[in-house]
Amino acid sequence: MSNPSMSGHSLKWLAVVAVLAAGCGGGQSSVESIELKGVDESIGSSANAITTCVTAGSNLQTTANLNLRSGAGTTYSILLTMPSGSIAKEAGGGCPTSGWYKVTYSGVTGWASGSYLNLVTTSTTTRDDSINIAKGAMGFSYWWGHGGWNPGSAVGSCSGNCPSCTHSGSYGADCSGFLAKAWVVPSTNSNVAVDSHPYSTISFNSDTSQWTTISRDALLKADALVYNVDGAGHTFLYESGDGWGSMWAYECKGCAAGCVYNLRTATTTYHAIRHF
Repeated sequence: MSNPSMSGHSLKWLAVVAVLAAGCGGGQSSVESIELKGVDESIGSSANAITTCVTAGSNLQTTANLNLRSGAGTTYSILLTMPSGSIAKEAGGGCPTSGWYKVTYSGVTGWASGSYLNLVTTSTTTRDDSINIAKGAMGFSYWWGHGGWNPGSAVGSCSGNCPSCTHSGSYGADCSGFLAKAWVVPSTNSNVAVDSHPYSTISFNSDTSQWTTISRDALLKADALVYNVDGAGHTFLYESGDGWGSMWAYECKGCAAGCVYNLRTATTTYHAIRHF
């Protein structure tokens, strides 16, 4: 039975409140029907933009923030937006469709305009190069949220318990800053003396276009092991040994240990990842 004392204005207000309350529950939200808004695709093409067939599986680098779409054209829905400088894998057999390339980025396959893609013709590093880069960091201090070293310079020092630790000096790295330098990811992260920290263990714990999960039985030199549970994690660079037992590794291990080359094991929480 309706309340005769309730005004039409009150009824409308209750209806609004009911709609808002429904949006906070576990049911399907109307937001799902709204198309993802991407970046402007009318900014002009790159000077080195690709227009012809490339080798299937090639690395294609974005020259601007670029929409990944469900089809070859701007009328298709946006799956996600790839940041400028991202590396995507060509996934469509090598040839464009009306200037669009089928690529895979961060586990999602779609179409991207060749106007904003460059072909990465050579790998920025090799497995041996990666190990040599890692060797240069040995002896430097652990520096939470950083990544950079300069062989021959002061190694710095760390004290306390990270992340609430204290660092002195201009060089050092934490575990993920170290791996990003050793793997040269992204490709612009090539100067070891320039402090940078593009990824965390959360990043390395999930597959992307730049690294993928492999079996620990299949570990090769310069692969890595990583874990992250509820925001806490670690990663290290594998050199040799038993992936399920004792293995030689390069790592920025912690505040007290610093960056070291050591024989270690890894719990089953870790999984193996490969960049090369």
